[in-house]
Parts: sequence; structure tokens; C-alpha cells
Amino acid sequence: MTPELHILILAGLLQVVQFVLYSIAANLQVGPKQAMSPRDQKIELTGTAGRLQRAMNNHFEGLILFGIAAIAITLTGKSSALTQICASAYLIARIFYIPAYVQGLAPWRSIIWMIGLAATVVLLIVALL
Repeated sequence: MTPELHILILAGLLQVVQFVLYSIAANLQVGPKQAMSPRDQKIELTGTAGRLQRAMNNHFEGLILFGIAAIAITLTGKSSALTQICASAYLIARIFYIPAYVQGLAPWRSIIWMIGLAATVVLLIVALL
């Protein structure tokens, strides 16, 4: 397994952790009865629960591109020190993004997000060339 795929798996596990954190916060905010309802009416989460939900959704979006990049690097045999550094940078950025988002750390949240995106773009370009 390439280091990029290994990091992709870790990023997937990070998504699970985010889902658990969001679920706990949402249940605390709206109560288990509403959380387990069919949600015919939209539940608008606020505060920490809302921020954890948005950070989780943001990671879903970023994980799609990173997944494409990690798989493309692996299938093209282009794993290198550069791609491994970029994959690591993506994961580290995603880890730091969670508390930065929850705590509302502007502009750091956006800077951290850009680091993850830039690392992913480099991976995509390397896979393409």
C-alpha cells in the first residue's frame, strides 16, 4: 500500500471521528428523540453542534478530491517524497481544521483549509503529468 493510500484511510477514519463528535453534540443540543426522528422538518443546529456539522460536511467535500488524488497517484505509480508530504499535509490540515472551525478561528480556519486544498491540487497535478 502506498503512503498516500494509507493516509487516505486515516482521513476516512478522521471522518468517522468527526461524525461521532457531531452526533454527540447534535444529540446534546436537540435531544435523542428529535435526533432519531425521520427529520421531516429540518433541524437547524447552532453553536458547536452546527460548526461540527459544517466541518464534517466540508471534509466530505475535500475527501472526494483527496481520494481521487491518492488513488491516481497510486495507480500511476507516481508516489514520491513530494506526494507523501502533500498527503501528510492534507491530513494534518484536516485535523487542525476541526478545532479551528469549532472555535471560529478566523482567518486560521481558511488558511488551514487552503493548505489542505493546495496539497490536494499538487497531488492531482503530479498524477496528471
